[in-house]
Amino acid sequence: MQFCHCRTGPHLDQPLASHMIVLAPMEGLLDFVLRDVLTRVGGVDRCVSEFIRVTNTLLPERAFYRVVPELRNGGKTLSGVPVRPQLLGSDPHCLADNAARVASLGADGVDLNFGCPAKQVNRHGGGAALLQDPEVLFKITQAVRRAVPAHQVVSAKMRLGFDHDQDAEACAQALEAGGASEIVVHARTKADGYRPPAYWPRIEDIRRVVKVPIIANGEIWNVQDALQARKASGCHDLMIGRGMITHPGLGLAIKQFDALQGASANHLATHQTQPITWQELQTHIAVFWSHVRQHISRRHQAGRLKQWLNFLRKHYPEAQEAYMQLRLTNNPDDFDRWLNHAYLEHQHLYQALRQQPNAQQALMHDEEDEAMLEQACA
Repeated sequence: MQFCHCRTGPHLDQPLASHMIVLAPMEGLLDFVLRDVLTRVGGVDRCVSEFIRVTNTLLPERAFYRVVPELRNGGKTLSGVPVRPQLLGSDPHCLADNAARVASLGADGVDLNFGCPAKQVNRHGGGAALLQDPEVLFKITQAVRRAVPAHQVVSAKMRLGFDHDQDAEACAQALEAGGASEIVVHARTKADGYRPPAYWPRIEDIRRVVKVPIIANGEIWNVQDALQARKASGCHDLMIGRGMITHPGLGLAIKQFDALQGASANHLATHQTQPITWQELQTHIAVFWSHVRQHISRRHQAGRLKQWLNFLRKHYPEAQEAYMQLRLTNNPDDFDRWLNHAYLEHQHLYQALRQQPNAQQALMHDEEDEAMLEQACA
């Protein structure tokens, strides 16, 4: 099947409401706890959830609430940022049924995963493996688009390809023809994994053959990277994952650049100003740890904070010191003591957060819901 919607040139001169920053889905890392904290910091316009695996069954509502508890809050984080659930699977009809169900729970739309490079996912014909057959992409997207109400968005996230990028344009055209109204392109193939560089110019090639908005993703760690990605890809809008976890103020820094003009903006990009200092970030870390202590099983709590500190130490020297101090312990009580010692100026806030009723609690599932979800998504 031929999918052809050619554009004669770039559309950067067309007016856009704003330059959007989307928080990327990151399986096993960027869950609702970290989404809440990063959207509190600011600079994020929308989030996409970790993928919800769909395998030959219609998942119960609790499965969607488990991964996207924000659905209980109108599909938004507590700071008001929309969260779009992402589905991963390979059966068009099953994906359509599940898309209709999650759409009925109040999300602004449904996102489809055609980019996951994980070997286990690819062995089962999901994620980036689907990029080997544009016709399948079309069938999946078409089935989901027909199942989801017209006022709700169907979007997709893809890579440049599986083993090569020769079919990147055909894949994007298939998604558009199937009804996707927005496509995020991670500028690497599955074979590239996460090794730099990201091939942003290939996103520009894709933009030229489709009419739907394209969002650039991949290897954006700072403001300079964001500017280069925009220039090379022709995209105003960006999706950022690891860069935002490493530098929670990155979205704010990019928006500061967008708000400035001329020399001031160039100075901001060159000198990498830091919209959120380590001292300010401490409060957000305390909020994160409070959520982890309340909602994550005790044996995984220390690992969650060490995981985030491991990213933060690439941007904050103080995080490196904290990581080295805590890397050998798995006792959550040690982390409590570290926080209370390190953040004396925030101690009263931290204790209050631990003791007050948590607004996140209203979004959460019960233990029975979690157990049933683990069986459904195993």
